[in-house]
Amino acid sequence: MIKEKNYVFYLSMLLTGGIAIWAVALNDSFVYVSNAVYNFLTVKFGWLYLLAMLLFVIFIMGIAFSKYGKLRLGDDDSRPEYKTSSWFAMLFGAGMGVGLVFWGISEPLSHYVNPMGMEGGTAEAAYFAIKSSFLHWGIHPWANYSIIGLALAYFQFRKKKPALISSIFEPLIGEKRVNGALGKTIDVFAVFATVAGVTTSLGLGVLQINSGLEYMFGIPSTLIIQIIIIAVITVIYIWTAVAGIEKGIKIISDVNLIIAFILMALAMVVGPKVEILNNFTNGLGQYICNIIPDSLKLVVYGDNSWIQDWRIFYWAWWIAWAPFVGVFIARISKGRTIREFIAGVVLAPSLGSIAWFAIFGSLGIHLGEGGILSIEALEKVAAVPETGLFTVLEKYPMGIVLSVAALILVCTFFITSANSGTFVLSMLTSNGNLNPPNSKKVLWGIVQSLMAIGLLIAGGLKPLQIISIAAAFPFIFVMLAACASLLKALKSEHV
Repeated sequence: MIKEKNYVFYLSMLLTGGIAIWAVALNDSFVYVSNAVYNFLTVKFGWLYLLAMLLFVIFIMGIAFSKYGKLRLGDDDSRPEYKTSSWFAMLFGAGMGVGLVFWGISEPLSHYVNPMGMEGGTAEAAYFAIKSSFLHWGIHPWANYSIIGLALAYFQFRKKKPALISSIFEPLIGEKRVNGALGKTIDVFAVFATVAGVTTSLGLGVLQINSGLEYMFGIPSTLIIQIIIIAVITVIYIWTAVAGIEKGIKIISDVNLIIAFILMALAMVVGPKVEILNNFTNGLGQYICNIIPDSLKLVVYGDNSWIQDWRIFYWAWWIAWAPFVGVFIARISKGRTIREFIAGVVLAPSLGSIAWFAIFGSLGIHLGEGGILSIEALEKVAAVPETGLFTVLEKYPMGIVLSVAALILVCTFFITSANSGTFVLSMLTSNGNLNPPNSKKVLWGIVQSLMAIGLLIAGGLKPLQIISIAAAFPFIFVMLAACASLLKALKSEHV
């Protein structure tokens, strides 16, 4: 008989295992169903994604500037467990992961060659590309993460509740329902969203690592090589997760941040410096001035496919990642004030992402605006993002050095996403234990790598990404409820 405290673990394993078997054994039906559900949600509820994400930004900024900003996430005399640089390194590695490297050049190029409502390959398209990349990777995703992160950190450290997403809702639905079927359903879906999100990122990272090895060293891009890469990386990320936050995750996150800064500095040195600075400045201005209209933009009477394929897809993907990233950020944020938390989780990484896309987006767009590559050639680069990074970097001085640094960064980002995801899964399936047992870490680490391998064998990771986005649709309402619950709890504070 299953003990009550193990319900979330067993149900999560059954759901994850069932989805994995369906995805691998009956791939055609899995692809069909996932695409059908995703298309229905993005077409019929695109407006809801846009409104919800903007509301998250407004809500979290309102909390930051309110009287509650000075409250500590913990007792009034508590202080941060980790120094600010390590805290930032860990949250940034978990929150963006390998996607930043994967899309750093390819996304701006995609918008440049195929912008919404204008001719590609023009100066106007270049402005649109930079502004859109800033919007997709700027304040919105981090505000989205901070909703779950702040609420959970508040309840687990200040109110001494278990580190489970269901704990957030006690002020709204009561302790009995939090500990009942409704609370466990929320926690099970959080586990599935985490598994699917991290597994998809692992697969994307493997494809880019293999493509980089092939591009630079001639190592063939084959399934066998990809399985070997997963096996090697799996050993590392399970080892760092088992070592714990202080001795494992923090160290690799610190290294990851250093490598990212080195790569950005090198790219700035060899790239078109004035163009990068101009794109950063102009793009930031366009981003800030248009953040409200762009956040709510829909083509009501016409073709809405660009918005659905990019913006709504991203908003849905960030919401799918919110449980995992939110839980991890909460875990490492004890002792910080609410205002400090929001500044560190929303503003600082948003600026980091914007700087990243200003630099690497400019490297790609410069090849078109400078006449170095034709629009047709750039379209081919944008169409294959796993190799696009290396294709563009080779056009610049020290291209091989930049490519090697980028390849190392893909690996470290890969590890930081996977080890923090493994740690979070272990917490969520150990009744919110802040230091979950190593057996759970090893188990979930293996499950994620086996799922990635299975999906690569079955023919791709896109269906899993799409089904995870579809499954995370209810989290829009979960996160809206989290805002209401947190606000209700804060009003009881004497500040």
